[in-house]
Amino acid sequence: MNSILRKTAYQLHLWLGLTSGLIVVIMAVTGCILAFEKELKHAIHPEKYFVKTIKKEKLQFSELKLKAEQALPDTLKVSRVEISSDPSRSYAFRSLKMNNTALTYWGTYIHYYRVYIDPYTGKVLEVENAKNDFFEIVMDLHRRLLLGEKIGKTITGYSTLILAIMLFSGLVIWYPKKMNKKALKGMFSIKISAKWKRINYDIHKVLGFYAVIPLCLISYAALIWNFEDVDQWIKKTLNGKTKTEQKAKSTIPSEESSDKKNILNIVGNRVEQSLANKKSALISFPKTEEGTYYAEVTYGNKQYQNEQFNFDQYSGKILRHQSYKDKNIGNGTALRERNYDLHTGSLFGMTGRIVYLFAGMIAASLPITGFIIYINRKKKKPKKKKGKILTLSN
Repeated sequence: MNSILRKTAYQLHLWLGLTSGLIVVIMAVTGCILAFEKELKHAIHPEKYFVKTIKKEKLQFSELKLKAEQALPDTLKVSRVEISSDPSRSYAFRSLKMNNTALTYWGTYIHYYRVYIDPYTGKVLEVENAKNDFFEIVMDLHRRLLLGEKIGKTITGYSTLILAIMLFSGLVIWYPKKMNKKALKGMFSIKISAKWKRINYDIHKVLGFYAVIPLCLISYAALIWNFEDVDQWIKKTLNGKTKTEQKAKSTIPSEESSDKKNILNIVGNRVEQSLANKKSALISFPKTEEGTYYAEVTYGNKQYQNEQFNFDQYSGKILRHQSYKDKNIGNGTALRERNYDLHTGSLFGMTGRIVYLFAGMIAASLPITGFIIYINRKKKKPKKKKGKILTLSN
């Protein structure tokens, strides 16, 4: 391999690693914690996620929403609800308001509440101040380092870009200068019988190689979220001449409607019907006069496998319906829809999630083992050359 390329890759790998190592460790560790967030939550707090008794009929959607808002402090309004096809699950109503100009996590969330309700009785199972939720704090640490949208997201965004560069430069270094049987074996295995310094080096090199593909996919998905211009460029390029649908808008009636409860029930019933043979759904409530009820019904554990609905807030009429199975949505849009599943590994099922978990653990270890390699090499002093003693004879 070209020695100049190898030296350049080494310098990039070294200094970028020293620059972003701590941030990479934080993002990797928090990512591992979040890998099975839902499963952990359900196991730790089953009392708010599951109801005790399953009945034949659920209460009207408008009644459940009213009970959720009555349970909220300061007359706050709910903005979204999550429901499940599992009849034993509660409904989770959310009330959220953010300040994206704030410089800290606690300033970013003006308020964030979740209200868990038994859909059969209307009983409030818990009012959770999600701002203090452990997993919510971990999520913000993962996304923004608890430093707000402007500063924190910028730091994690560029740190992810640096990680991507380090992965490619690491591959260049990983490939041996001269290929032979001994070098080939060292590329894929750790020499356990060697001294600890060599073992540490092998752990960094070999495990780093095995984690390259999942870490590249994780980094790509994170970059799409952090850099909107890149996101739009990829989407437009892959979509080509595919026409994108116009945003759905509600038609404002000439006279004020007094039947809002009935319309909400129509929307709720329609979403409930769509849940048959599927997993879960969320409904976001209108924020403006022209806004719509937006519903997303998910088929299974892969978030991109969904149906999306927009309902007119004044009539309950379906204004727009889109399925992930539609062939006219464009390749760029289809790829973007898969971004979350690509980032979490759920795109590849449970196996993918487990592989990503181990890749995250390796990613957390790489800056540490890399720093140890750097310290060891710095301590290693070059041997002094013995000078020749010249004797003069008469």
